Amino acid sequence: MNKQAFAFLMLFLSAATVLTVTMTETTADNQPDKLLRHVVLFKFKDGLGEDKVREVVDAFGALPTKIDQIQDFEWGTDVSVENKAAGFTHLFLVTFKTKAGRDKYLPHPAHQEFVKLVGPRLADVLVFDYWTGS
Repeated sequence: MNKQAFAFLMLFLSAATVLTVTMTETTADNQPDKLLRHVVLFKFKDGLGEDKVREVVDAFGALPTKIDQIQDFEWGTDVSVENKAAGFTHLFLVTFKTKAGRDKYLPHPAHQEFVKLVGPRLADVLVFDYWTGS
């Protein structure tokens, strides 16, 4: 193999290695220019008073002040006219920059305290995580 062919081969292998490492890092944890969304829907037990529901909403809303990994938080109640919510009334959207941020949030003591509060009040819960732009 001549020097020129060898140099080209080395350049090609170097570029392939960088591309592979970059793709692995992107899919493994961080996705540059993307955010990790943690969607949570609650169906409260029948007969649960509005005061108990408000406690849940307030407690969930307080988590961003207690958990640094939360980048953004919003919530709302179902206002759809399609009648497809299957009894779920409240949606919460928690945003993280990285998978590692979400992974620190889940076992965080403030989140675990919230889980203890909300758990007995729920008839059902749905959780769905996704990367923006996927």
